[in-house]
Amino acid sequence: MTKSILIIDDDMDLCTLLARFLTRKGFETDAAHTGAKGIAKFNEKKYDAVICDYRLGDMDGKDVIAALRKQDPTVGLLVITGYSDIKTAVEVIKLGAFDYITKPLIPDEVLAILNKLLQTPASELVTNKGRSVSENGSSSRSRSLKEDSEFYQGNSPSSRALHEQVNIVAATNYSIILYGESGSGKEIIARTIHNMSSRKDKPFIAMDCGTLSKELAGSELFGHVKGAFTGALQDKEGHFELADGGTLFLDEVGNLGIEVQATLLRVIQERKFKRVGGNKEKEVDVRIIVASNENLRDAYRKGKFREDLYHRFNEFSINLPPLRSRKEDIPAFAKFFLNKSTAELNKDVSEFEDDVMEAFLQYEWPGNLREFRNVIRRAVLLTDPGKKISTSSLPWEINNKNTFVPPNNTIAQPVQQPENTELISTTAVPEIRDGELKTKNQLKDAAGKAEFETIMSVLKMVNFNKKKAAELLKIDRKTLYNKIKNYQSQS
Repeated sequence: MTKSILIIDDDMDLCTLLARFLTRKGFETDAAHTGAKGIAKFNEKKYDAVICDYRLGDMDGKDVIAALRKQDPTVGLLVITGYSDIKTAVEVIKLGAFDYITKPLIPDEVLAILNKLLQTPASELVTNKGRSVSENGSSSRSRSLKEDSEFYQGNSPSSRALHEQVNIVAATNYSIILYGESGSGKEIIARTIHNMSSRKDKPFIAMDCGTLSKELAGSELFGHVKGAFTGALQDKEGHFELADGGTLFLDEVGNLGIEVQATLLRVIQERKFKRVGGNKEKEVDVRIIVASNENLRDAYRKGKFREDLYHRFNEFSINLPPLRSRKEDIPAFAKFFLNKSTAELNKDVSEFEDDVMEAFLQYEWPGNLREFRNVIRRAVLLTDPGKKISTSSLPWEINNKNTFVPPNNTIAQPVQQPENTELISTTAVPEIRDGELKTKNQLKDAAGKAEFETIMSVLKMVNFNKKKAAELLKIDRKTLYNKIKNYQSQS
């Protein structure tokens, strides 16, 4: 019998895409774009499950959950949230939601959790038996704590040194700066410090400062009152308020504007804040952990960051090593991510082919642990149940060991090395005859080859950060992306 799903979300595009995906998977779907309309649809028809956004335009998801559970205590509820904080998780699970999913949505993850929900007996949905989320984020669902955790220590010397520092500082109340490349696990380390501290039973709230406009930063940090600005339709708690008693993690803190930095400094010093547009002061007790992929000392010397705020944050600093500097950890990390991915997708894939691990060890991992995790999730998705992961499931750049194959007629093709001869230089000067190039094509090939080698050299120098590479090459990012795309399409 076809299962019916009600999707409640004020994002019409997301509703449409999710409905199409679930319809292709054999479900019958209906959608509502407000909480009130969702409740009305639910009262008119029996649904097997409801997927509901936590933040709706007309009401909070928690109010929708309460109304739906009152109407039918056996309904299975999945909650979508863009706020991956533990406070939200605790709230929705206690109210009766089966599980919650953070944006951006991964369709196969939604499908896997939805199938688990639909397989759960109605008696367990009524009692919420076997499902709980504690304030420190540990879950007592069917998976073990190790599988639910995002944290894996590693055994290399640099990994051990990193976690010795974590062990030392976690028990204190120090503010901390985490330095590391994109994807190196800064938020995971921040969560680990929180979970090892005396604040572990209070919320851990993460905020990405790199995605906020100057206008919205104050509202996100400190909240706002209804009518404070256009679009402020109701009072809103800020991240400081949500993190009270716990830990606030500010990722890419160097992106905050100078004005917001000044307000932030006052809040940290006085432990008081006002919501945007409000007059009432609120006291707050929050531990601050910040992260940056640029040196904040250099930033304040350049006038981009307040020196006094830097010194407030810099009670302790930790540098996270990139994955390429601890390659002896790669097999263990691979197994860790494999276990998590197979549990997430409910798929029987337990091993790697030998040449896959060799490819992992040869690759430089410019995206660090985040890239590694995503590569393995993709590989599990593409591998048939019961089979080993093969190199055919890996992305192009890993199988080609960070190098692009130059296209025909643009960049000279690699010269095949004859046996028993000296190595031929890849930057050989074209043959000159009677003061002229042998052919015009050789000049074009040499120029193309030089361009290719220059781009690759710069990309490697900046750890494949395309924005920085474009700046150094003095071209715009679109041009760089097009050249890279051209190299890949001709491979």
